[in-house]
Formats: sequence, structure tokens, C-alpha cells
Amino acid sequence: MHFTAETSSNGVVERNFTLGEVTGVLWSPAAASGHAPLVLMAHSGGQHKRAPGILGRAQRFVTDCGFHVAAIDAPGHGDRPRTAADEQHIAVLRQAQAAGEPLVPVVVEFHIDLAARAVPEWQATLDALQGLPEIGVEGPIGFWGIMQGTGIGVPLVAVESRITAAVFGCLGHESLAEAAARITVPIEFLLQWDDEHIDRRSGLALFDAFASKEKTLHANVGGHGEMPRFEVDSSTRFFARHLGLAVTSPA
Repeated sequence: MHFTAETSSNGVVERNFTLGEVTGVLWSPAAASGHAPLVLMAHSGGQHKRAPGILGRAQRFVTDCGFHVAAIDAPGHGDRPRTAADEQHIAVLRQAQAAGEPLVPVVVEFHIDLAARAVPEWQATLDALQGLPEIGVEGPIGFWGIMQGTGIGVPLVAVESRITAAVFGCLGHESLAEAAARITVPIEFLLQWDDEHIDRRSGLALFDAFASKEKTLHANVGGHGEMPRFEVDSSTRFFARHLGLAVTSPA
């Protein structure tokens, strides 16, 4: 992991990094001492590691809870070049949009391809982050990702035992059910009741598929991109409850 730039503002240190072909950013408390929990954040489709929703939540997790937060660009997103397969997926998606055809089958195929590439990248990124003295290998780890972030995150959390709590949502498809059935950590799942892209029954079925003994469904009225801002408060409380607030070392 190579840090390429660093800035500090309002108590948050932001560091850009690269890890092979992966481009990412790590946010940390400016006054941190000792280890602190880590939250991994995956952006939605067509976005990147500094999308407004990622930035806003990262700031809250750092300033309110004292966490470290890391986000990386998914393959073909942000600062990462697209492959020919990426371009083909996007072309098919745009064609379906223009024709008014269902988008879910196209998106699912894209997510399956992205997850196959992104899951190993997330695991390598986590290895590198745990090698940093301010994070280490002992602290708890959370995952946040909705929409495409869920398409990548569910397969990741299903195979990554280091992740101990996760927020998913705004997605549902039987292709994720097998991976969801292997997840037993606490889950908070977000569902837009009037989602024009994701069938409500599909989202409910995915929630039901998680094997977690503690899982909470947050269903809000509104379309795919109309999630209430107060859900940021809820996810902050969720991670504070399951990861614990950062504890600084005694002076």
C-alpha cells in the first residue's frame, strides 16, 4: 500500500492510496492514538470512492465514532480504467434503459462480474490496512455498501470472517441468496418501498436469506435514489453498537 497524498480538515485526516491497480482513500481521526475500529465502504454503480454519500458517511463515522474508514474504486470505476467487458456491460445497460426494458437482469450480470474481481481486491486491501500500526489486526471491522455495494459486499462478507457487522440494501436478487445464507453477523438492511428498479419482493427475499440472528429491516417510502438522510444516523448508531467506539490509549 502506497500513500500518495494527505490532507487534514475538521479533525479528519484523508489519505489517498494505491495497492497494485486498486485506488482508494483512508479517513482517520486526526487525534487518534491507539487502535480503532475500521469500516469498509463500497460505492454504488457508476460512482467512485469519493461519491457524496461515501464522503458524508465517512465523515460521520470518523468524527462521531473515532473509526477509520476506507473506500476503494470498484473495477472500471473512478480512477480505474474500464475493460472491454466493462464497456460491454455498460452498453447493454444503456440500451435497456433507452428501450424501457427491465434493468435488473443486466445489472445482476454486471455485479457478478464485478464481485469476482472486487472481492479479492477488498481482501488484499484489508490485509494492507491491518498492517498499519494505527489499525492492526485486533480491531473489529464493519462493511457498508448499498446498491452495487451490496452486489459486491454480500459475496465479500460471506467469505471474509474478519468483518463482524454490515449494512446492505437497495438490492435484491436470487443470485445473492446463497452468499447471504452464509452470513451470520449483525445486519442492517435498507429497502426503498417504491423502488422503480428493485422489486420489493426481491429485496425482502434477500433480507430473509441472511442467516444472521440479529438483522434489522429499514423500509422507507420512496424510489431507488430517495433514501432518507436520517438513515446515516441509523448506520452510525449500528456500527457504534457493534464495533464499539474508539478507545484511545492512556497518556
